[in-house]
Amino acid sequence: MFMSKIIVLIGAPGAGKGTQARLLESRLGIPQISTGDMFREMKKADTPLAKEVQKIMSSGKLVPDAVTYEMVKARTSRDDCHGTFTLDGFPRTAVQAEMLETLSKELGKPVVAINIDVPVEILERRLTGRRSCPVCGEIYNIYFKAPKRKGFCDDHPEAELEQRSDDTEEKVKVRLETYEENTKPLLAYYRKSGRLETVNGDRDAEAIYKELESLIGTANATV
Repeated sequence: MFMSKIIVLIGAPGAGKGTQARLLESRLGIPQISTGDMFREMKKADTPLAKEVQKIMSSGKLVPDAVTYEMVKARTSRDDCHGTFTLDGFPRTAVQAEMLETLSKELGKPVVAINIDVPVEILERRLTGRRSCPVCGEIYNIYFKAPKRKGFCDDHPEAELEQRSDDTEEKVKVRLETYEENTKPLLAYYRKSGRLETVNGDRDAEAIYKELESLIGTANATV
């Protein structure tokens, strides 16, 4: 059994980061700690931190790094994070990565940063080609996993497939450009410390998972 770690999964929209985090959770019992889930939880919670987050969000302002860090710290103090866990959505910047170092030292868990790298042209096709069934939620892709009948779900022939509003060609391009601009310093941060591992994300999900499993158990993760 490998020592407990904090796994930072990094990947552009469409890279399959969420899929891999869920596989790690279901197969190895490594919990996926998502900032998206945390923010949704904060909207309903009745704690001093939750009230602070609610106030910031209702004002339309961005939640400061320090507050996001406190959310992550509170979430990772729960019982399910006593061992290895995966962070999804944090850190997003080099500043947040430095904050994570403090948590890493407090918990006695080294950080393993893994970048799932996929060529931009593949990401664009994955995102712009994505369609979903409004009835069952099944996901298709007009380039990689087309339905038997164009535009309709295989299991619900009457259901016309839908495209997410942010999966249009113009919006996808902006999303990917923004991601690259914001993530470069984060990748540089972990690369400089010798803790960045990169895997080829343009492969079958199982092949990617096997490499991730190996990296999590053997990566040099000295803080």
